[in-house]
Amino acid sequence: MIRFSTHRIPDFISVIRLYEDAGLVRPVTDVKRIVAMYNDSNLIVTAWQNDLLVGVARSVTDFAYCCYLCDLAVLKSFQKRGIGKRLIEITKEKAGEGSMLLLLSTPGTMEYYSKINMEKAENAFIIHRAT
Repeated sequence: MIRFSTHRIPDFISVIRLYEDAGLVRPVTDVKRIVAMYNDSNLIVTAWQNDLLVGVARSVTDFAYCCYLCDLAVLKSFQKRGIGKRLIEITKEKAGEGSMLLLLSTPGTMEYYSKINMEKAENAFIIHRAT
């Protein structure tokens, strides 16, 4: 049984293993940066099978107007079970009805977000990170 939580923050080793397994490109060799990413996020939804982290949705939000879903990852062996969709649903619920939810998709996951009824936006701009 998969249990979802907004109170259980995973340790950085579990996060790194999850990102690597899921193929999510993040600075997994920079532990300090991973720790900072989680310490400075204010909405983290996790999915667990017993003590195994199987999925995470990490966001930054004001809980009133906007929510940026920074990371969505599910272990490959747990994909296609609705875990990612449920992580997004819980994120949206916690962000609030008045808040929009925005994410940047990697090219390989564009089709997934369309399948779960997220609308593609054409009005975004970006200044890329230096490192």
